[in-house]
Amino acid sequence: MADFQQRDPLSPAFWDERFQRHFTPWDQGGVPQALRDFAAASGPLTTLIPGCGAAYELAWLAGLGWDASAIDFSPAAVAQARAAAGAHAARVVEADFFAWQPAAPLQLIYERAFLCAMPRAMWPQVAARWAQLLAPGALLAGYFFFDDASKGPPFGIARVQLDALLQADFECIVDQAPSDSIPIFAGKERWMIWRRR
Repeated sequence: MADFQQRDPLSPAFWDERFQRHFTPWDQGGVPQALRDFAAASGPLTTLIPGCGAAYELAWLAGLGWDASAIDFSPAAVAQARAAAGAHAARVVEADFFAWQPAAPLQLIYERAFLCAMPRAMWPQVAARWAQLLAPGALLAGYFFFDDASKGPPFGIARVQLDALLQADFECIVDQAPSDSIPIFAGKERWMIWRRR
């Protein structure tokens, strides 16, 4: 385990240090299969990827013609994402998820290790912001990490907690085990699609 100076995941410096030291065990290094299947079935959607990290999904979705944007508040993550995005680098923005505003109404927010990067006390604010950014019928789709370990990130959630967090504003329409989890999430994550009520 690396010895880090930064201990607060609410600080961009926490994430900068990990990206700069190449300590990113949450990084799949590519586009996960469930997202590939979802994109093939749904067609282009105006999409936000919050807390994008290296943002492999951004370049892939943009290459399919999707109007996708990726944001992160860590300058080091943004630099890595822009490098990975190539011709689509301008779609990666250094921004605070709670203040960022879309240029066009969002049809999808893609969740990939964003909620579990946040301390549990922040989860109601994340869920409220998801609901604020998505109009009725729009989708919140991605990977949700289920675990009860006290330390993180990643901070796991219980299914009953996730339901309590989202069910006022969202309906779960897909819930399945992913086929290609990376070690840190293996056996503890679900691919889920939630539709805004």
